[in-house]
Amino acid sequence: MTAGHRVVVAGCGAMANEWITYALKHADGIEIVALVDIRRESAQAMAERHGLTCPVFTEVEQAIADTAANLVFDVTVPASHYSIASSALEAGCHVFAEKPLAETMEQCNSIVSIAERTGRSHAVMQNRRYDPRIRSLRELITSGVIGRTGSISANFFLAPHFGGFRDAMDSPLLLDMAIHTFDQARYISGANPVSVYCQEFNPPGSWYAGNAAAVCIFEMSDGSVFCYQGSWCAEGVPTSWEASWRVQGEKGAAIWDGQVLPYAEVISAGSEHSGQFLHEFERIEAPEVQMEETFHQGCLDEMFRSLAEGRPAETDCRDNRYSMAMVLGALESARTGRKLSIAEFIEGAKLAGSKA
Repeated sequence: MTAGHRVVVAGCGAMANEWITYALKHADGIEIVALVDIRRESAQAMAERHGLTCPVFTEVEQAIADTAANLVFDVTVPASHYSIASSALEAGCHVFAEKPLAETMEQCNSIVSIAERTGRSHAVMQNRRYDPRIRSLRELITSGVIGRTGSISANFFLAPHFGGFRDAMDSPLLLDMAIHTFDQARYISGANPVSVYCQEFNPPGSWYAGNAAAVCIFEMSDGSVFCYQGSWCAEGVPTSWEASWRVQGEKGAAIWDGQVLPYAEVISAGSEHSGQFLHEFERIEAPEVQMEETFHQGCLDEMFRSLAEGRPAETDCRDNRYSMAMVLGALESARTGRKLSIAEFIEGAKLAGSKA
């Protein structure tokens, strides 16, 4: 890892511990030079918890100016992501941020524009990509075992009783959690969204004020269709947090329950032309993928490698914008009750942003 990363950590809530732990683990190349939080006492408490002697601030701009920082960890609440990103990028810093990229499509587009104009990197934490099991599933698909992909389906059914702000959100499932599954679908397929139709609703028994369930249909750029069915108030028979997946190809299907390694079932040799009413199948186990670091740590490894190699990160803002377009496009489709073109949605947000 290249030395010389002078990091400002913006946001000192619980999630910041994960980011700070990573930085301290790689102290030979990363130096935390400031902690920022709107509550100074939170920043000070975080410094004491990790034995840091760096100064604390309430404004990221001041922290960057006073410490000659060149990288910002944005671990603030989603509502602050745009202001933190734009300020840090304009100040000449790279930004590594928690999801989501921003709260609106206009803000997502603006971050991409600022990053391109300033020549700085902005990458988003999509930790679900850095799971050996989903990488195994992707290899199973890209190797051609099941043939050309026709459809991908993901079922997500859990009932977490968070309390707090999620219980009061208008669209807690789509806004707070679906980004993970949508980004996984893009990663698995290697395709981007073309259109979306979504219906969200609040099932009986829900303790959420807003819609805690949704069904989404996405057309993807490779010609496949991605179907998402999810609920955050589904008591009984829960899926994993990684969802339950079926990828249907022309030769067979790949299955991942979100827990154990994936596998595929494909038409057996000789069965395809046998004239049988139903073909026979053979099971193919997915290859095991070895990763030195996983989830948050794995994603941060990739982000830092991208800086060292002078290339966009795998979860660079320009790429992640499409995952956010799936979330925000689904919300707009549900609001209007119509199928939505993702390209038109992104471009419309660009035009709206330029007139603001």
